[in-house]
Amino acid sequence: MAVNWGFLGAGFVASRGLAPAVHASRGANLYAVASRDETRSATLEPQKVHATYDDLLADESVDAVYISLSNSQHLEWVTKSLEAGKHVLCEKPLGLNASETEKMFACATRSDRLLVEAVWGRWHPRFSRMVDVVASGAIGNIEHIETAFTFTSEMTDNYRLNPLMGGGALLDVGCYQAHAWVALTNGAKDLEISDLTRTIGPTGIDLTTDVSVRINKSITAHAVSSFALPSQQQFIVQGSQGKMQTDVGESFTTWNEACSLRINEVVEEFTTTNAFVEMVENVSNVIRGEEGWIVPSADSIRVAHILDSIARYK
Repeated sequence: MAVNWGFLGAGFVASRGLAPAVHASRGANLYAVASRDETRSATLEPQKVHATYDDLLADESVDAVYISLSNSQHLEWVTKSLEAGKHVLCEKPLGLNASETEKMFACATRSDRLLVEAVWGRWHPRFSRMVDVVASGAIGNIEHIETAFTFTSEMTDNYRLNPLMGGGALLDVGCYQAHAWVALTNGAKDLEISDLTRTIGPTGIDLTTDVSVRINKSITAHAVSSFALPSQQQFIVQGSQGKMQTDVGESFTTWNEACSLRINEVVEEFTTTNAFVEMVENVSNVIRGEEGWIVPSADSIRVAHILDSIARYK
């Protein structure tokens, strides 16, 4: 039986990424959408448009909810969705901080419902391959991880520019890099910040956060997150016996394009993959009690703690 999805929000990611993915996925159905604009909701081509978020949550035909509201609204609507008996897939970052993230997972446990952070790049086969390469020991022990996710923003009226709504480069694109640390280093259980510089913009958000850390006592890592630097995505893992790095294709947000991974001198090619579809199908499978992979709750909680420590570092 197909999982009936309801969307809270019909913004860019919902309309360009998730709605087409649900329509294309096996075992998933875009049943309902609710947003601030019913006309915009209808453009996602659901079976039903609801006037309010509460109306959608009251709809007994909705099995699971995808939430793409501003970061500051996640706690409220994830909680309401879970308490309404819906499974939840919520955009990254799941919470404004670790406390919010832990509250949401506690609510999921009480409600006996699934809660998954929609870090869609983690479902891409290339990312999975990088995790497998490290686990296999093919490049030895990890010594250093070098990442970057930067672009020059042209945003003018967007919640990402508002610190009260969870804006800033660290939460928006730094979370991808923190997820990479956690996935590759067995949870990045021990992390110490060694250096950090940040640039604060006129609205009070971090336009750029440049951080160096030591993970699990033996691994160094450097990550740059920015709305104010030239566009770059970089993902390099240096091991004691070799190096691995993303090659063709964006490192964290490769979408509907072929890409590649360089392991030492060998280049592995990956055919065009829609990681949004991979995410929707896997989450839908798990909801139905079938085999599927989801981002572990422990990973999302650990990433939230890492982002907290970086944000609070003076």
